[in-house]
Amino acid sequence: GDVRETAAAFVARDLIEEQAYVHAYDPQVARESMLQEFKYTLNLSDETKPGILDKYFITETDPYVAAKDAHAIAVVTEWDEFKTLDYQKLYDSMSKPAFLFDGRNVVDADKCRQIGFQVYSIGKPVTMT
Repeated sequence: GDVRETAAAFVARDLIEEQAYVHAYDPQVARESMLQEFKYTLNLSDETKPGILDKYFITETDPYVAAKDAHAIAVVTEWDEFKTLDYQKLYDSMSKPAFLFDGRNVVDADKCRQIGFQVYSIGKPVTMT
């Protein structure tokens, strides 16, 4: 997948710099491509910040593994797969309160709120239930 200047890299970098553990799942992009984007676009690598990526940036091949015990999910790619994930299963495995940030407006926000997520969708007003 094409990761050049993707917003996902900027979001991940900002979280990592705040010492948040980022478990990344992207069905189309390999870890090596993600690390190259960090290095060339964001100047974030083992050379510039030794050990930070190994400690705070974990890639997963399964979205349900990536979400386990997480405080939040950030959807920052437009893959159709994110429309059909089992959000109940994701929610059940997460720490509570569970947050869902939809940066691509691909998630059924109302359904996810009914499940229990605190949902924030880009460009849409926050509605609380």
